[in-house]
Amino acid sequence: MENTYGTMNSPGGAGAKEAVSLPAILLMVLSGITVLLGLVNVLQAFGGADPAVAEMLNNPDLPEGAREVLAATSTTGGKLLLALPTLVLNGIVFFGALKMKNLQSYGLAMAAAIISVIPCCGPCACLGIPVGIWALVVLNKPEVKAAFT
Repeated sequence: MENTYGTMNSPGGAGAKEAVSLPAILLMVLSGITVLLGLVNVLQAFGGADPAVAEMLNNPDLPEGAREVLAATSTTGGKLLLALPTLVLNGIVFFGALKMKNLQSYGLAMAAAIISVIPCCGPCACLGIPVGIWALVVLNKPEVKAAFT
C-alpha cells in the first residue's frame, strides 16, 4: 500500500501536517456546527415557555419525578444549564483541532480528540466519534508527536 501522506520525517513536519490536516478540519467543522446549535439553544432559553412542555406538565399520567425534572429543565436557567457545557466542551474541541492543524499544543490536540469521542459531549453527537478516533490514531504516531512544537 502506498503512503499518500509523503514522508513523516520531511523537513518542517510536512508529512505530519498532512496527516493531521483532514481529521483536524473535520473536528473543527463538527464542533463549529455543534457550537452554533448550542448558541441557538441559548437564544431559545430566553424565548419563553414552550406550549408542548406545558401540555406535558399538565398530563396526569406523567410521574411526579419526571414532572419535576421537566419543570426544572424547561426554565431559562435549566435550559442554560444544559446548553453551556456543550458550548464549552465543543469550544475546546474547536480550539484543540485548530492547534492540531497547526501542529501546536499536543496536549490540547489530544484533549480535543478525546472529548470528541465522548458521545454526549463531542461534536454532533455520534458523528464526532469516528473522527475523534481517527485523530487519536494519527496523534499517537511517533512521527506526528515529534512534529508538534
